[in-house]
Amino acid sequence: MRVLLVSTYELGHQPLHVASPAAALRKAGHDVRCLDLSVERWDAGALEWAQAIGFSVPMHTAMRLAMRAAAGVRRARPELPVCFYGLYAPVSRDLTVGALADRVIAGEYEPALTAWVTELAAGGPPDAGADDSLVQLGRGEFELPARDLLPPLERYAHLSLGGDERLVGYVEASHGCVHRCRHCPVPPVYDGRIRIVGADTVVRDIERLVELGARHITFGDPDFLNGRRHSLRVVQAMHARFPELTFDCTTKIEHILRDADLWPALAEAGCLFVVSALESVNDEILERLDKGHRTEEAARAIALLREHGIEIRPSWMPFTPWTTPDDVVEMLDFVAEHDLVGNVDPVQYTIRLLLPEGSLLLEHPDMRPHLRGYDGERLSYRWTPIDPDSDRLQARVAALVEQSAAGSESILETFAKVRAAALEAAGRSPSPTGRAEPILASSTEGRPRLTEPWFC
Repeated sequence: MRVLLVSTYELGHQPLHVASPAAALRKAGHDVRCLDLSVERWDAGALEWAQAIGFSVPMHTAMRLAMRAAAGVRRARPELPVCFYGLYAPVSRDLTVGALADRVIAGEYEPALTAWVTELAAGGPPDAGADDSLVQLGRGEFELPARDLLPPLERYAHLSLGGDERLVGYVEASHGCVHRCRHCPVPPVYDGRIRIVGADTVVRDIERLVELGARHITFGDPDFLNGRRHSLRVVQAMHARFPELTFDCTTKIEHILRDADLWPALAEAGCLFVVSALESVNDEILERLDKGHRTEEAARAIALLREHGIEIRPSWMPFTPWTTPDDVVEMLDFVAEHDLVGNVDPVQYTIRLLLPEGSLLLEHPDMRPHLRGYDGERLSYRWTPIDPDSDRLQARVAALVEQSAAGSESILETFAKVRAAALEAAGRSPSPTGRAEPILASSTEGRPRLTEPWFC
């Protein structure tokens, strides 16, 4: 059967979540094409060629874009079977199934996606068994991703390190997460479980990416240290094969501290930076989110990583129902105090909590007074903040960051403007320079980063 797999957005990376199922479908005897709408135009010829289409939806932005694209498919070819697969596939299911998609599959989707296509090829209806295939968590083997069906690495995010830019390959050594942070989209699907991708498959995929020009690898696991022994085996095998290759990974603050003994080996193997979701410096908010760390522990984790020459790139969620402008000021002061100005992409200062269907925060008693109706277009429940000035500040910061990006301002300039806006919203006077002290020169120069600013 002829299958078109479509990625709308995968964090600026070459889309693993079309390459991996493409390999599984090809092994099952199907003919596959891939399309990445983040770097390619819509291919009307590929749509006409296809006998079924699957949209990869591993994140919120991808799902919103996929819904728009699927609406276009329905208009152009209403008879074409459509599937949404990935972490966000169950979100707004009442709005998508039937109207935009015949099947939605979350979790470990490859077997169910392959079975769906095989059933179609045998003459089965597009929506058969839809209720039974919503979430798949079975253990399985993974094929080597079909990278040959994707655009080249040159078209995706690069690693920027000083004056050097390197091509980046994206892999995952595991799926899911053992933690249940209440604001995260992973727990509603994986419910505290992880599924391992075989070390041999991951290393072979890295070898393929190096052949394609990669000089840096991003491990995109929701938490790379959930399976610490497995991850260490992968990293050591990669380093033995490619000693000049560098990498980054994502993990929780509590894992950075818990696994302090791992960082010398990870640094030796080429770890340049770690992405970690700090979210807030208000410990009461962190507790409501069930983040598993306090602000003091975040400071210790930053220092620990730097002892081994590894930088942290925090992701933030400054705006929650419980945020005040003073909380935002405190977050910005923490960034400056810990020499992180150059480690934070300014868009992180604009993030407002999303509450998709199934979010564990919906059950929290502190959330109920703030909840409003569900917004199907935004794929999130609406909520109102405890302090209305927070929403006004969020809109102001978002506008400042957008203007700064359009004007190619430095991170330091943007930080100064954002902090001045936060101080004004908090009713506090900014410093004469409009920024917190100290801001070290190293904060804005030479820190390793990816050229795609979104982390989630």
